[in-house]
Amino acid sequence: MFESQLPPHLQARYQASGHWHNKTLLDFLDEVAPSRLDKVAVTDINSMTGRKNSVSYRQLLQTSKRIALGLISLGVERGDVVSYQLPNWWEFVALHLACLHVGAVTNPVMPIFRHRELSFMLGLAETKVMIVPQNWRGFDHLAMVREIQPNLPKLEHVFAVGGSGDASFEKYFLERRWEQEIPDAEKMLKDRRMQPNEVMELLYTSGTTGEPKGALHTSNTHFANLRQIVQRFRLTGDHVFFMPSPMAHQTGFLVGMEMPLSLGGKMVLQDIWDPEVGLGRIQDEGVNFMMAATPFMADLTDHPALPKYDISTFDIFLSAGAPIPRALVQRATERLKAHIISAYGMTENLLVTSTRLEDPPEKVFGTDGVPVPGMELRIVDHTGKVLGPEQEGEIQSRGPGQFVGYLKRPEKFDTDEEGWFKTGDLGKLDPDGYVRITGRAKDIIIRGGENIPVVEVEQLLHKHPAIQVAAVVGVPDPRLGERAAAYVILRPGHSFTMEEMQRFLAEHQMAKQYWPEFLAVSETLPSTPSGKIQKFRLREMAKEQFKTA
Repeated sequence: MFESQLPPHLQARYQASGHWHNKTLLDFLDEVAPSRLDKVAVTDINSMTGRKNSVSYRQLLQTSKRIALGLISLGVERGDVVSYQLPNWWEFVALHLACLHVGAVTNPVMPIFRHRELSFMLGLAETKVMIVPQNWRGFDHLAMVREIQPNLPKLEHVFAVGGSGDASFEKYFLERRWEQEIPDAEKMLKDRRMQPNEVMELLYTSGTTGEPKGALHTSNTHFANLRQIVQRFRLTGDHVFFMPSPMAHQTGFLVGMEMPLSLGGKMVLQDIWDPEVGLGRIQDEGVNFMMAATPFMADLTDHPALPKYDISTFDIFLSAGAPIPRALVQRATERLKAHIISAYGMTENLLVTSTRLEDPPEKVFGTDGVPVPGMELRIVDHTGKVLGPEQEGEIQSRGPGQFVGYLKRPEKFDTDEEGWFKTGDLGKLDPDGYVRITGRAKDIIIRGGENIPVVEVEQLLHKHPAIQVAAVVGVPDPRLGERAAAYVILRPGHSFTMEEMQRFLAEHQMAKQYWPEFLAVSETLPSTPSGKIQKFRLREMAKEQFKTA
């Protein structure tokens, strides 16, 4: 189920180049943790309990092994999938380390997902164990998973952080001393330990089809990228790393969790985004580095309380996930007094490009960066011909940080024999090799760094008895990047309102973040002679009709 689709000659190339380090996160921890056992590894604030947790490297290593043994007691084998739908809490970190100890595949899923999305994701992954928060932002996650579990025959065990009884994560994994109950526990974990070329992460990403794709990564692909980020930004274990973006996104998983731990640094987590709370965390913890999407930068930069906080330690804001308005980069540079780094990447290929600390303002404010060492970019036209500087076309990427396939979807790999991956994004390169993202060929909307699967939303709207045709497009938004607008043509004699759309989507258990925020009922929509909706024209209409600034 988790075979690499990367051609053998490319695997050999990345090994020979030295970009694949042949280490897992546990191997890096073996090197850095002994000198930092009593230093804080991760600190969080659980918004549901109001409790602040600070966990040392010693505690994190011990606890992750205990959780690993608890997973083994449940029958988790090498290659089994452990899914968890947790906010940015320390338990998220410990669970990933536990999976590495067991040789299980980590599958983090976003807390926003509901019955519809989870049923598909857990079913495709054949998840054996699922961990959720008991309640999160007023929603009972345990009850939700219990409702879908009968349709998931492979899902044997469900636990809840903050739960009670047999479903309590704390009682089963933390309070029981599994290391004393299981004979030869250390040897068992050593024998089970994940290897660098084994798939260790399954992360779903929305694309142009109506269902998510499960991107597969190994420790080698992740750390090929991470070590280059560390070098480019001169990061060390003495840095303090802030992550308010969900760790169930590649941004949070890669840069918020793996990178600090591999250096022996301190992770500062925030589970619910509030910019003033974020400013307080930066001040109180002496944060030096953070990575998040554009809305986080805008909120910190423009918050009226900013002058009240001493954020003089703050040095680097790495922003990716959605195009960054150039005016915001300039404003953030001035107000946050930090290096604003523009970057480009995605779940499949991690961080492909970024600007550099020493880059001149015209590169920082006007581009999305230059490839990190080991990664390559090219721009091609619709025939596959490679284009020259300043010519717009589809972006293709290649390098040792790229994913090794999609779960059970080999036909979707979109990577040729030479390793070039079709990103679906449009852009152009300047004469110096810096890229500027100009648009997306893929039919998705990026709202605050979160991909909205347009086709899935449209397909569900088409099920409504009043709707004859539905089309969803993005509307530019100064804070979130984009918001979704739905255009519908109704069946004769029917009516349809925003309230009815919201009721219908809720009834069908679609994640609220996917709901269109604007609605237009039309008699016709712009289309080609063959009847295909011209979405480029629809986007222009929406831009004028639904101004958000």
